[in-house]
Amino acid sequence: MRRVVYPGTFDPVTNGHTDLILRAARLFDRVIVAVAMDTGKTPLFSTDERVALIREALGPRENVEVVPFQGLLVEFTRQLGVSVIMRGLRAVSDFEYEFQLAGMNRRMAPDIETLFLTPAETYSYISSSLVREIARLGGDVSTFVAPAVQAALNERFG
Repeated sequence: MRRVVYPGTFDPVTNGHTDLILRAARLFDRVIVAVAMDTGKTPLFSTDERVALIREALGPRENVEVVPFQGLLVEFTRQLGVSVIMRGLRAVSDFEYEFQLAGMNRRMAPDIETLFLTPAETYSYISSSLVREIARLGGDVSTFVAPAVQAALNERFG
């Protein structure tokens, strides 16, 4: 069985994230969306809220599982018996950080590969931080996120 772990904070999950998840679901038998609990960031949504929003944004998917994780990604990936981590690249600016992260992961776990996917061009400019900022300032985020995520943002920012 070909499985992949797609980690992130997903705060909130965007249409770019869901695009990558759905495309990975066509490439792999199982996609494990791993929601990071301890990221060094202060998330807008709790881990449970982020997991629930991803599940709602995706709808029922037989080969996609959404789970929280804590600690080192490579250790979590090993515990699952998975040997591939998927990361999304939106722009050249993402590449340097992701390349460095992949190198560190490879050093700690040479048996785990990192796969990079790019979202559809329609979503290449979307980031969770920009979506949060637009929502905080009262802007319309409906083209960037699923309706459930938009509702959660509207509720959070009133």
